[in-house]
Amino acid sequence: MAHLIVAMDFPTAEDLLQCAKAIKGTVEWCKVGLEAFVLQGPALISRLEDMGFKVFLDLKYYDIPNTVAAAVRTASRSGARLLTIHTQGGEAMCRAAMEAAKEAGDKRPLIFGVTCLTSFADGQMPGIHEPVSGFARSLAGMADSWGLDGVVCSGQEAGYVKQNTSLMALCPGIRPAGAATNDQARVVTPAMAVQAGADFLVVGRPITRAASPAAAASAILEEMAR
Repeated sequence: MAHLIVAMDFPTAEDLLQCAKAIKGTVEWCKVGLEAFVLQGPALISRLEDMGFKVFLDLKYYDIPNTVAAAVRTASRSGARLLTIHTQGGEAMCRAAMEAAKEAGDKRPLIFGVTCLTSFADGQMPGIHEPVSGFARSLAGMADSWGLDGVVCSGQEAGYVKQNTSLMALCPGIRPAGAATNDQARVVTPAMAVQAGADFLVVGRPITRAASPAAAASAILEEMAR
């Protein structure tokens, strides 16, 4: 069964926590990204955990192996349940991240490798001349061989990931039919992502900027279930 993750991107902690209260009991997972983490730091993860959420810390680590491993250890202690690294960081970095995560034992976070950001369309990735989806599929294959738990990919690549690797697929760029795409280029609907086999769907503004975030999240969950 696929899980819905709400991306909690707000300019203030008050706005974020107000939205979290609104969706509490409707959604199990929420995402803390760069904006929220820079604003509040690890304390925010604890506050969301105390509210009953599982936290996906989406900082997309990309650095030398030693630095990424150290960051994963710190994030593991914060209570985050899922972390992202950039698969383009290479094998040594990805393996270092996994080894650091395993040090947390039963409480270790899942490690997902970002393939290609869903804001990229063909021809927009510097130095990459092949179609974005093809490049994302290649990175997914590498992530599988390097032992990651899953990859972050668009819904357009999720079917390939589930059919050709042992990885879980986490898909941002999810938009209900008729919703604004904003800065996303490779979008799919919640139903399309679930049909492709996605394990996690990340939705932000269509929920967090709705008049009733709980109602918007419920509608997406209903579409996923159908």
